[in-house]
Amino acid sequence: MQNDAIKPPEAYGSMEELRLAIDTLDARLVELLAVRQAYIERAAQLKTGRDQVRDPARIEDVVQKVIVAAKEAGLSPAIAEPVWRTLIEASIAHEFEKFDLRDQAAR
Repeated sequence: MQNDAIKPPEAYGSMEELRLAIDTLDARLVELLAVRQAYIERAAQLKTGRDQVRDPARIEDVVQKVIVAAKEAGLSPAIAEPVWRTLIEASIAHEFEKFDLRDQAAR
């Protein structure tokens, strides 16, 4: 992942420059999400039962931590919370898929 400093929005003088910066930021976010997905896949390897894939208490813990971090970073909780809830649900579905594939391979 690039370590380039992220410039403030005011640093861009045109929509073209701003859109390019957004595209670059999106690419960096995708890289981070790919790492997160790899962690989810590892979780599917470590869990011993399918019932461990969805953990409601963990979900709420993650969401609350994200809301706090969002507020500190200046991100609206109205954006952060639904984005993370969607991310978590998609991650759980992916983890179930990986868990089931692992389980099938073990048979």
